[in-house]
Amino acid sequence: MKKTLVGATLGALALGLAVAPNGAKADEIGACLITKTDINPFFVKMKEGAQAASVANGVNLSTFAGKIDGDHETQVQAIKSCIASGAKGILLTASDTKAIVPVVKKARDAGLLVIALDTPLEPIDSADATFATDNFKAGELIGQWAAAKLGDEASDAKIAFLDLTPSAPSVDVLRDQGFMKGFGIDIKDPNKIGDEDDPRIVGHDITNGNEEGGRKAMENLLQQDSEINVVYTINEPAAAGAYEALKSFGMEEGVLIVSVDGGCPGVLNVKDGVIGATSQQYPLDMAYKGIEAIKSWAESGEKPANSEGLNFYDTGVNLVTGDPAEGVPSIDIEEGMKRCWG
Repeated sequence: MKKTLVGATLGALALGLAVAPNGAKADEIGACLITKTDINPFFVKMKEGAQAASVANGVNLSTFAGKIDGDHETQVQAIKSCIASGAKGILLTASDTKAIVPVVKKARDAGLLVIALDTPLEPIDSADATFATDNFKAGELIGQWAAAKLGDEASDAKIAFLDLTPSAPSVDVLRDQGFMKGFGIDIKDPNKIGDEDDPRIVGHDITNGNEEGGRKAMENLLQQDSEINVVYTINEPAAAGAYEALKSFGMEEGVLIVSVDGGCPGVLNVKDGVIGATSQQYPLDMAYKGIEAIKSWAESGEKPANSEGLNFYDTGVNLVTGDPAEGVPSIDIEEGMKRCWG
């Protein structure tokens, strides 16, 4: 059963936060995990990683989550609660990667180490560190795979883009633009969704990263063009919704759906032919390493280092598919199931 933090956390609960501290002692290192939701399996696994690392390292963990993906104000209140609680650090998957920056600065100014998980802030150095999948590469891999599977027909493809939220957080932009580059589309400004002029793009719609959003977005884009044959999706719940929409119109055959996440349900959807290929990421590792970094910061003042040649710590990505494409590195479904989460 979830318990409430006293004092500042009570106000956060009124806004719908999910909070689960372990019962802090004065000499313990406190840490906060703030995710976009506590429903998406990706964030459930991230929470499990943070909890396991907290137990292993003697860290007192408080967890917070927005009501839905895009619930920015709830995350702001969560950060304020963490500052007030005396926590040493925050692990954050931001819903609005730009608007969250001022309150993140307040946390850093108060002496907290802030690590962005999965979703880089804008600018990326607004956090002390970022532990993430290379989301651009994740998108690029599924774009390369889709283009290779279509072969010569890629030049006449009709592509639907099922993105995340209207605020277009960094993870949304990186995956979307990475797919385009991989598929061979001129992405114009890589920091912006929707400025491309490639005639193969049918359109973009938002999904809020869930199955119902994916279904509605797919239906909307099918109204624009019923001959869509490639569907890019921000994550696997959105992909599942897109498939259901296509199936309801008898159009599930002959449409390539690609995605990012690599959770066990998503890998099973690859096996079943719902998703053609997905880029697998590792949220448990992100959170586990994040808690270890907060402990190190509290004890030594040392901040985590970036991966060589990158401006973040890369936790890895692999393309999972049962239908490999020449020249596109991938792992098979069996290996994907061994590595998957959820």
